[in-house]
Amino acid sequence: MEGNTVQGRSHIERIGIIGNYIPRQCGIATFTADLCEGLAARYGDSSCFAIPVTDTGNSYKYPSRVRFELSEQDISSYRRVAEFLNINDVDLVCLQHEYGIFGGPAGSHILALLRDLRMPVVTTLHTILREPGMQQRKVMAELNQLSDRFISMSNQGMRFLQDVYGVDSQKIDIIPHGIPDVSFVDPNFYKDRYGVEGKFVLLTFGLLSRGKGLEDVIAAMPKILERYKNVVYIILGATHPHVLKAEGEAYRLSLQTLAQDLGVEGNVLLYNRFVPLEELVEFVGGADVYITPYHNEAQIVSGTLAYALGMGKAVVSTPYWYATELLAEGRGSLVPFKDPEAIAAAVINLLDNETQRHAMRKNAYLSGRDMIWSRVAEQYMQTFERARDEHMRRPAAFFELPMMDRRLDELPRLNINHLQLLTDDTGLLQHAVYSLPNFNEGYTTDDNARALLLTVLLEAAGYEDYEEISTLSTRYLSFLWYAFNTANNRFRNFLSYDRRWLEEVGSEDSHGRSIWALGAVMGRSKAERLRKVAGRLFELALPEVTGFTSPRAWAYTLIGIHEYLRRFEGDRLVYDVRKKLSKRMLELYRQVSGPDWPWFENIVAYGNATLPHAMLLCGKWIPDQKMVDAGLESLRWLADIQTGHKGYFSPIGSNGFYPRGGERARYDQQPLEAYSMVAAALEAYRITNESFWEKEARRAFNWFLGRNDLELPLYDLLIGGCHDGLHQDRVNLNQGAESTLSFLLALAEMRLSQNIMDVNYELNIS
Repeated sequence: MEGNTVQGRSHIERIGIIGNYIPRQCGIATFTADLCEGLAARYGDSSCFAIPVTDTGNSYKYPSRVRFELSEQDISSYRRVAEFLNINDVDLVCLQHEYGIFGGPAGSHILALLRDLRMPVVTTLHTILREPGMQQRKVMAELNQLSDRFISMSNQGMRFLQDVYGVDSQKIDIIPHGIPDVSFVDPNFYKDRYGVEGKFVLLTFGLLSRGKGLEDVIAAMPKILERYKNVVYIILGATHPHVLKAEGEAYRLSLQTLAQDLGVEGNVLLYNRFVPLEELVEFVGGADVYITPYHNEAQIVSGTLAYALGMGKAVVSTPYWYATELLAEGRGSLVPFKDPEAIAAAVINLLDNETQRHAMRKNAYLSGRDMIWSRVAEQYMQTFERARDEHMRRPAAFFELPMMDRRLDELPRLNINHLQLLTDDTGLLQHAVYSLPNFNEGYTTDDNARALLLTVLLEAAGYEDYEEISTLSTRYLSFLWYAFNTANNRFRNFLSYDRRWLEEVGSEDSHGRSIWALGAVMGRSKAERLRKVAGRLFELALPEVTGFTSPRAWAYTLIGIHEYLRRFEGDRLVYDVRKKLSKRMLELYRQVSGPDWPWFENIVAYGNATLPHAMLLCGKWIPDQKMVDAGLESLRWLADIQTGHKGYFSPIGSNGFYPRGGERARYDQQPLEAYSMVAAALEAYRITNESFWEKEARRAFNWFLGRNDLELPLYDLLIGGCHDGLHQDRVNLNQGAESTLSFLLALAEMRLSQNIMDVNYELNIS
């Protein structure tokens, strides 16, 4: 099996399927329900849910698989469904399309739903017209723009999509109509269930409506009965609800009248019921010959014919498009449209030639094995995987959202409301459920260190409400004091909501980040009360870093040392630690880097730009030109590999990172990467005065505002929070501490750099 669907598992976990649904009586309702159950059986019960279209004036008692209901003629209902799908992190939507089941001209209401979706869309086409009307053609043209892939159930349908609608053949998958998995049985096994044992049974099933040609089979019955007296023709199915509403049972009554007029009423049995699958299997299983005498050539698919073929029936059919394709190569017998004489001759021939009839049955059954729902579900999932991958590569084509193109002096206003919401008497909570604090995840030293750094930068940038910032600074520094374990001079990292430390020693990275924040307090803050506490922690924590092995912990510490030396450049102990760590980083770079891989490690992972950022600071202030060169070379390479479509910043994704010699992960993109690039690029600009680095900082900052692979803003202007990342098809709706701080830190860095930037430079980067 192709793609990532292995042993019943897929990276696509939540699928919304839109279409009619049982107990509504129509073929698409049955198909949608069968597809949902086939996917659930193959990939887990939670893999999909249904969104049915409810026709005007009706209500249905839908099963639990249904999550939301579309009101056919209410266009606002379509927009509500789109919002529901977006907010519930659905991975993919599969649309069951037929013009007549949606509201608006040619079913155009469905386009309002699709336009608002932020995930891949795969559209299964149940009708593909060779000669569409103008409105139908317009709907199909936009459907082509909004769908990542199409599914056709026939080769003819694929040809029409290409020739009539101009759809790229690479966008189309052919997947057969699914059928139940039943055994190949002798028709006599079921005949006693409905009182026709000992008779030859002809069968047609499906919703009754004019154009089905059932009258032609009844008209053929006298000739058939001349040869075989024991033949019955069963017409199984309720009248189509729309037909019933418009004309009642007029068509059924006309069939009964015709049978009476021809004297065959005793051999024509009409079952006016919409039967469940279990009972349908018995009816079809008991048929000797299945007949689809439809009048309309322009039928691209027929679920009833697919069922009959897959259950091993000898079939007589008129040559509508789907039948011509499905019954080729001896899988059935085709007769002209509206020709009772030909129907009679074909049926008599099959009854005369038992060997031929059984050979046709076996041929049909074997060819239908690829159509059983378990296999069809696998093919659908493969298409879903392809759609997801293609959506990742070209997502921006679907969205035309306004970008926040601003001059530097028009940066978003600083809004710390969400930061304050996540902060309680203990410190900054780690995560959020959407925009609400998530108490279950507690706190981290990592985030409180970042938050402390932010308050220092805001103080330096002249944030107008100093008292507000001072209160937060005290809270975050108090957390770091509480986190420091004097028994080993290490910071602990994870604290539960009930204030229990979950470890005695935190990560090296969290220790390094703490030193960065403490150094900033020492080097920038005017509050002596804060500097005293920060100075004590800095003094105790710094020596431990010399025994660390994490390059990021070294980098965080080096940036913290630079901040500290702003005010205390005569401190030789701190200077010596900087010299020791910076030499390690440079040596690491020399050992690992190569012409095609100017980097510090054999993988580009997280917090990436911080590594060259630290090298640049050390190279400038030690000074050491080799360090400056390593910092600029590695940062420029990082900028190059983090450039996506349209030249937007596209950070290395956390779902796999970028191993040397491997593929770079495009998602999930993290706000931390944009912030670290902003800070590093601004430092490169200060050192070189090259406009490239000014542009790079702006490019990375604009990632937050919507200049990204999905062209969706991550920063929430109203709340002041930042979403937790960019998935392949949507924004992560949670607004936790790391992401919110990443945006606020990037904004603070941009504001601090205003005095050296050309404020007339426009952010409209091509």
